Amino acid sequence: MLHCCWTILRGSKSERNGPFRGSDMLKRSRSAVWSRTSCLLLATVVSALCGVPKVGAQDTERVIPIKAPAAALPDENSSRSVTKYSFIAYGDTRGRRDGVALQYEHSLIVDSMLKQIKQLQNTEYPVRFILQSGDAVQHGQNAKEWNVSFTPLIDRLTTEGGVPYFLAPGNHDVSHAATEDAPERKEPLRNYLDAVSALIPPDGSPRRLARYPAFSFGYGNTFVIGFDANIAGDQKQFEWVKSQLEGVDQRRYVNVIVFCHQAPFSSGPHGGPEVEPPTVELRIKYMPLFRAHHVRAVFSGHEHLFEHWVEHYTDAGGRHRMDLIVSGGGGAPIYTYTGEPKLEEYLKANEGSKVELKHLVKPSVDAGLNPYHYLLVRVDGENLDMQVISVDWGKGFEPYRSDKVALKDE
Repeated sequence: MLHCCWTILRGSKSERNGPFRGSDMLKRSRSAVWSRTSCLLLATVVSALCGVPKVGAQDTERVIPIKAPAAALPDENSSRSVTKYSFIAYGDTRGRRDGVALQYEHSLIVDSMLKQIKQLQNTEYPVRFILQSGDAVQHGQNAKEWNVSFTPLIDRLTTEGGVPYFLAPGNHDVSHAATEDAPERKEPLRNYLDAVSALIPPDGSPRRLARYPAFSFGYGNTFVIGFDANIAGDQKQFEWVKSQLEGVDQRRYVNVIVFCHQAPFSSGPHGGPEVEPPTVELRIKYMPLFRAHHVRAVFSGHEHLFEHWVEHYTDAGGRHRMDLIVSGGGGAPIYTYTGEPKLEEYLKANEGSKVELKHLVKPSVDAGLNPYHYLLVRVDGENLDMQVISVDWGKGFEPYRSDKVALKDE
């Protein structure tokens, strides 16, 4: 119906381009004016009923900032002696009814997280922060999707749970554009920055790249960097991430963690034999940088499933391990395994570092075996342990013959 209305409103191709003259054109014009007037009224009614924007209407709604955490992270010096705690990582929460209702599947994740936060709050390993690797909503340019479907759930985590929440942008949040100045990024990026304005370091902070969704923070013995992998080819962002890693005091920060939306390696519809442009940039530019600074783990999403890669490499200090974990089970439609990625070129380019890759956990070809989930990571000095916590119909998911794994070699 709306398509018919649009055809009448703009006129048919023959009407716009055809050779009508004189009284014939006048008759057609009068008829078209009446049809378009009637259809505009009809479109207004349909818009009101279905939530479709009226013709010519502009969305002036602004995104409401997520509430600041009840217990903010202390300044970096104050937490220097902390060596035991937990954090949560997950991604891809966008829902089928964004802008209309709360994200239902995501709400199940949030309920489970709040339960874990409460259970651990008086233990040696309280949950101190949450990392979300992107795709908060379906259409980041639509303020209503943030305000109606996403923000109220995160408010529960920051107020009821009382924990800081850090969101890296996904392609659905800030568009597929590959450059920072692309026009299509302007509105969704504004919405993203509005949403997280009380959560990430402000412009002017040494822990923030001004006007970019790239930031870092230190807590206890762990240093964390979040950046915008949608524009992984952006040199200014790359240099900033590089400077943050070069400035890390690794005597204190024995665990360096990175999180972003796209993954360097994956085997879902965004990976497998296909290599998307952000992945190419991550492999060429960022992975050598991460090795140079001994990044312990990279948490990503983009694929709506769970998988785990391990990269081993050798440098002057010996043999090292980097865990590459894809956790995109936050509520978005589930994906499945499509095939192994092509790694020959990557391995050849990095043979000087004796790079080896192992696909420790592969997702299933059956969507019913790729559940909604999140990760609970326990920090104990230099030791990192991870638990995959699934919800709803996926409870009991055991990707390691259990739901727990130590991120270290035996």
